[in-house]
Amino acid sequence: MAELNEVKISSRLDPNAIIITEVDIIFVYDDEITNDFPKSKSSWYSGKRGFTISAGDKVDVVNIFIPQGFDSVSATLPARKAEAKKVFVFAYHDDAQASPVDITDMSAVSIEIDPFGIVVSRIN
Repeated sequence: MAELNEVKISSRLDPNAIIITEVDIIFVYDDEITNDFPKSKSSWYSGKRGFTISAGDKVDVVNIFIPQGFDSVSATLPARKAEAKKVFVFAYHDDAQASPVDITDMSAVSIEIDPFGIVVSRIN
C-alpha cells in the first residue's frame, strides 16, 4: 500500500519563458491496472483519456499545471491514497520516452521541473 502523504512541485525553468508544465500523479488501486500501466510519457498522454475511462474507479489522477518559475505548490491528494497499490508520476515537460516515476514507497516527495525534464526525490 502507498505511503504517500505529501507532494511538492516546483519549476526551475526560466521565469521569462512562457511555459506551463502539466504534472500527473496517478494512484492505481488494482494490480491488473498496474500491470497494464503505460510505459512511457507519450503513451500516457496520448492514451490518458481512454485509460482513465476504462480504469474507472481503479485509478485517481491528480492533474496539476505548473507555470515556469513557480516556487512551489502542494498537491491535493485523494482521500483513499493509502489504498493505492502503486503511485506514478508523469510530467509533460519530460522526454517522450520517459518512464513513469514510481513514488509508492515515499511518504513525502519533491518534483522539480528543470530544463531537462523532471527530478523526483524523497523529502526527509
